[in-house]
Amino acid sequence: MSKLHIKKGDTVIVLAGKDKGKKGNVQKVLVEDQRVIVEGINMVSKSTKPSAKNPQGGIVKQEAPIHVSNVSLIDPKSGKATRVSIKHEGKNVVRIAKKSGEEIK
Repeated sequence: MSKLHIKKGDTVIVLAGKDKGKKGNVQKVLVEDQRVIVEGINMVSKSTKPSAKNPQGGIVKQEAPIHVSNVSLIDPKSGKATRVSIKHEGKNVVRIAKKSGEEIK
């Protein structure tokens, strides 16, 4: 199992699938499955039974996980998709956008 180049809170662009070209923020990273949940991307309808939280029940729209290979980080300078390089500064690890050389925060 390898580490992923995407973290929670990153802004990403979808490279493949029905939401290709859309941008969103990463809400959750599922490292074991190598998937990410992106806000507003890969929406699915899910049936829910009535509960204390949702007394009406019915159909709920929610985000489904998307494979990490189908998303790419957005370059902070140009706003386009970029790959990531990792630079070690002492004990700190810094992610750098390949396109512009800018640090990804």
